[in-house]
Parts: sequence; C-alpha cells; structure tokens
Amino acid sequence: MFKLKENNTNVKTELVAGLTTFLTMVYIVVVNPVILADAGVPFDQVFTATIIAAVIGTLWMALAANYPIAIAPGMGMNAYFAYSVVGSHGGITYQTAFAAVFVAGVIFVLLSLTSFRKILIEAIPANLKHGITAGIGLFIAFIGLRLTGIIVSHPENLVSLGNLHKPGVLLALLGLAVTLVLMALRVHGALFIGMIVTGVVAFFTGHLSFDQGFVKLPHLPEGLLVGNPITAFAEVFQHSLYAVVFAFLLVTIFDTTGTMIGVAQQAGLMKGNSLPRARQALLADSVATTIGAMFGTSPTSAYIESSSGVAAGGRTGLTTVTVSILFIAAAFFGPLVSSVSQLAAITAPALIIVGSLMIGAVSNIKWDEIDEAFPAFLIILSMPLTSSIATGIALGFVSYPLLKIATGKWREVHPIIYLFAVMFFYQLAFLPH
Repeated sequence: MFKLKENNTNVKTELVAGLTTFLTMVYIVVVNPVILADAGVPFDQVFTATIIAAVIGTLWMALAANYPIAIAPGMGMNAYFAYSVVGSHGGITYQTAFAAVFVAGVIFVLLSLTSFRKILIEAIPANLKHGITAGIGLFIAFIGLRLTGIIVSHPENLVSLGNLHKPGVLLALLGLAVTLVLMALRVHGALFIGMIVTGVVAFFTGHLSFDQGFVKLPHLPEGLLVGNPITAFAEVFQHSLYAVVFAFLLVTIFDTTGTMIGVAQQAGLMKGNSLPRARQALLADSVATTIGAMFGTSPTSAYIESSSGVAAGGRTGLTTVTVSILFIAAAFFGPLVSSVSQLAAITAPALIIVGSLMIGAVSNIKWDEIDEAFPAFLIILSMPLTSSIATGIALGFVSYPLLKIATGKWREVHPIIYLFAVMFFYQLAFLPH
C-alpha cells in the first residue's frame, strides 16, 4: 500500500521517522489550546479538536497522497484567530470566528479540486509571500514575549522590557535557552524537550502542579461548534468577515504549498518541478481545516517539522500513519496538558522560536527594488503593530500595484492582484477592522 520498496525504505525506518516527526510537532497540542483559550474557547474543546484535525489531515496525507508530511493546526493562524478576529468587528465571538475558518476551509477544498489554486499561487508576487511569512513570525514571537512578561505594556512607548526578576520570566528565559541550545545541537524534538525541562523545573520550584491528574477520556464540552454550513456562510456575510476568510485562506494555501514542496524536495519525491498527487495532498489540509473548524480549532497546515522525519528516513505515508496513531494516544493526556498549559513560561518559548524561524523569509525579499521591498516591509511591520494578519496582507496588496503603476511596471501585475487591491482598499476604508 505504501510502496516501501519503491521508495527505498522499510517498516522500521518509517516508524522511527514517524516518532521523530511527532516529537518535533507535538508541542502544538499544548500551545494551540493556550492561544485559543485567550479567545474564550474551552481548553478541552481546543485540545480534542486539535487532535481530531491533526489525525484527519495526517491520515488523509498518508492514505491518499502517501507522503511523510504531517498536518496540524498552524502557528500564526491560531494567534490571528485569538488576538485579531475574536472580539473585533463589533464583538465577534469565537463561534462566529470558527464559521469564518469553516468557510475558508470549504473554499480551500474547492480550490484544491480546480486549477484556480495554481493560478492564485502563481499570481501572488513572491515578495508579498515572503513578507506574509515574516510578518506572521514577528506577530507570534511578540505574543510569546508578551505572554511571558518579558515584554509588557507601557503608557507612553506602548511596550517596554518587563521585570526580569519575576519567577515566570526567569522560567521562560530558561526554557528559551534550553530549547535554543537543543536546536543548535540539532536535537530532534527540541521544542518539546525544552517544554519538558521547563515543566520539570517549574514543578520542583512549586510553580506547576497536577491537581487534575494525568489521564482521562477526551471529550468536546461544546460538541460541534459549526454544525450548519448555511449558517456559517450567513455569519460571514452578516459580519463582513471577507478579509478574515481571505487571510485564513491565503496564508493556509501558501504555507501548505511551500511546506509540501520543501519537504518533498528533501525526500526526493518531486518529479521535476511538479509534485505528484498534489491535489490529494492539498485536500488533506483543506479537509482538516474544514472539519477542525467544526470541532473548534483554527486552520491547519502542513508542518515543516515533517522534515525531521524525512531526515530520519521517512519516505511514505507509513511515517504519517505513525504520527496519527501517536496523536490519538496523546488525546488521553488532556489533564496533563491542561496543567502545563496554565504556565505561559512553558509554552511561550515555542512561539518565540517558531517566530524566529519564520522571519528568515526576509532573506528572499528583493530589498534593492523599492517597489518590491516596501509592500513586503509594510506587511512585516503592520502585522505585529496592528495585531492583525489580515490588515498586514491588505496594506501589502494595496501598496504593491500602486507602486508598480507609479514606476510604469503595471503590466507585471497579475489582474487578480488589481482585483484584490480594490477589495482590500474597500475593506480598509469602509468596513470595520
């Protein structure tokens, strides 16, 4: 079924690769509930929904596409959901925000079944894509610094350095240091191991307790959060969440496509410049995003951490079947994860480090061409300062064609970009944001 011999691998190698990938990305079952809890979503709801989305997406990737690429709720989009969408636009509830995620997922499914997805990816300028990635990196790193108290609010300067003598800040700095050293030594699962080390120190210093126990059956306290597709679309129209849906959709498509191509190249699975079974692979993410929203989690994405499993020899879907099974096992440790998630010092270093990895996209921006560089810079700057990924994307998409027109290069801009620019200008000028 997985064509192990054709891919020059074996069962043992695939199982080890699956364990490796799982250890590098399992931090998401802790971090995702922490972030979405700030939006008011019950911990158990997000914890279980995170695992459901990860299992569905990863199993689809394994069985339909036969790729060693794991799927789970993506970093950045969860922060955007919690800190920019919920509570904005006149008081959006998390139920309405999940309706927007659901709609984005349905559109993604439709795009994955057509050639428009390829047209959209090719139409968006590369520098805007890099700017979006880098901007999200700064956004989630800033959130991590703020959650730990390393950065605090300031009445005049907006933000300033926090009290570095506080126990929570010291624990966060310890976790950050341990994780960075492990990553520098190329230890697989560095983020997860760093969280464990910080948790152990927190336990023995009295900052962490396990009053709720360690194991219990997973459950969804609020059941399905999106049960009627028609109602979901109606809520998006009612609250004019078009930019929100577009932000979820755009970032998910770029993130997933870029990650899949990168991991597939590393594994030697590319055929020239094309990715075999690309439709099935994209459907894994789009279906997981749609179903995940129904249960209560933000959009999913292909995980770049899958490259660690590929480095360990993973080449087929057996690797990702292993990841799925391990995620199912993790579902029974909700109380343990809940206790850990209540201490920001354990989880926030992962946000900061993932942000630092994403900011690396700035190296691909053409900084010597102002008509290419400034729109990307505007995206990077505005995402953390406005606490909105959608606003950053909007400013970039409006400024890019304007600069191209001013420099006489308007023919270089795809007609779709002009359409997006008009839509985003209308959204910025006339709709709540």
